[in-house]
Amino acid sequence: MTSTVGLPPYYENGGFQPENVYSARQPVGAYPYPQNFSTNAPSVPSYVPRVATYQPTRPVAHSSRRKCAPSVKKTVIIILSILLVICCAVAAFFIWYFVENRCLGSLIECGSSGVCVQPSSWCDGVNHCPNGEDENRCVRLFGPNFILEVYSPVSKCWYPVCQDDWNDDYGKTACKDMGYSVDTYYYSQGVAAEASFESYMKLNTSAGNIDLYKKLYSSDYCASGNVVSLRCIECGLSTKNVNMMSRIVGGSGAMLGQWPWQVSLHVQGTHVCGGSIITPQWIVTAAHCVEGQFSDPYNWRVYAGILNQNEMLLQYGYRVQQIISHPDYDTDSKDNDVALMKLETSLSFTDTVRPVCLPNPGMMFEPNQQCWISGWGAEYQGGKTSNTLNYVMVPLIERSRCNSGYIYNGMILPTMVCAGFLEGGVDSCQGDSGGPLVTSKNSIWWLVGDTSWGTGCASPNRPGVYGNMTVFTDWIYKNMQANR
Repeated sequence: MTSTVGLPPYYENGGFQPENVYSARQPVGAYPYPQNFSTNAPSVPSYVPRVATYQPTRPVAHSSRRKCAPSVKKTVIIILSILLVICCAVAAFFIWYFVENRCLGSLIECGSSGVCVQPSSWCDGVNHCPNGEDENRCVRLFGPNFILEVYSPVSKCWYPVCQDDWNDDYGKTACKDMGYSVDTYYYSQGVAAEASFESYMKLNTSAGNIDLYKKLYSSDYCASGNVVSLRCIECGLSTKNVNMMSRIVGGSGAMLGQWPWQVSLHVQGTHVCGGSIITPQWIVTAAHCVEGQFSDPYNWRVYAGILNQNEMLLQYGYRVQQIISHPDYDTDSKDNDVALMKLETSLSFTDTVRPVCLPNPGMMFEPNQQCWISGWGAEYQGGKTSNTLNYVMVPLIERSRCNSGYIYNGMILPTMVCAGFLEGGVDSCQGDSGGPLVTSKNSIWWLVGDTSWGTGCASPNRPGVYGNMTVFTDWIYKNMQANR
């Protein structure tokens, strides 16, 4: 968090790091300003092209057919042997890579069959997987009331599930198919159907002991008049009032349990980025946090339920088992700047460690809606990581306004949202990257975005830019399903 005003040059929220921890990189493309680093930030290496120079020598007379000397033959054999070893090593690597990563890029694996399909092939009404997994697991939660909807491959539409004959066993099955653990199941209950619902998915209770989705059929009638509201995890609850503290201009010190989904992501004992808890095993962060050498999950430790960085140094933290960056992330424009971390061991939820709710399809966040950002980022441009978790309120800014010539001039893509005050004064800063942008709706806290980038810290007409979580929710669920 920061309270600095003025107009410093561009910065990317890559997380503030001391020397030799995170190599700074000059972004290209969309960013109009040169990057400037403080004296305690690592310098950018410069590369000067080298031109080979040759000394002129006297011409040497050559015979028309000169035989190779034995030493030349030996050198050639050695070189060929080295090349053969390198080729074998490269071939072995690719064989291992394709075996370990059967589904490359954005492809999703069909259960245990090993068949890989495009994400666009899921729920499109055509069976691409051998056992039809891509069409049998087409469920989602819709709107702020978590209405359970099932996809009909016949009509290629989503329909709410009628509560008639529904029970918790079916609810647990649906949650499991969304990628949640049965252990986190919260509840399944009926809510009044909206007038806009013209068709439903109903249970055929006489269908016998078969797959849940084969029991569902489309109907224009729902006897109870209620549809299923399904909560796969108790999320979005804070034990503290957000307005309890307001003692720092530009940001406030957080209380324990106020932002229980906030985590600190460390590399070699140093805070690099923030993240948000969405399940006991899954963390959402920014893709630019895990680029290059930081893509190795074994380098990371995750700390939850702790306010001060110096306390984290005394604890071990949670190991990361897997990192999944969005396959369409663009390092220059920061398009699709989102990533998932899967923990080796599950978090234990308490009053100070809890998940935030992912926004459901159908949810709209309005311009000027109050949101909050939190993190251990620098309190001024180029400053050091804060020891204490800070937070501040920032309103959402309409994309068209944020794309105006005097703000970001068209750089804000559909996968991004802007939030902040155009007069400056409060903002996210280095070290806040990957952390949450949240809002409260229906007494539940929702993850609106992840901290991505900005120009300066708290500069006028340069608000913070965040990954648009409403765009990423479907991608997150599909990866939770595929990597259970």
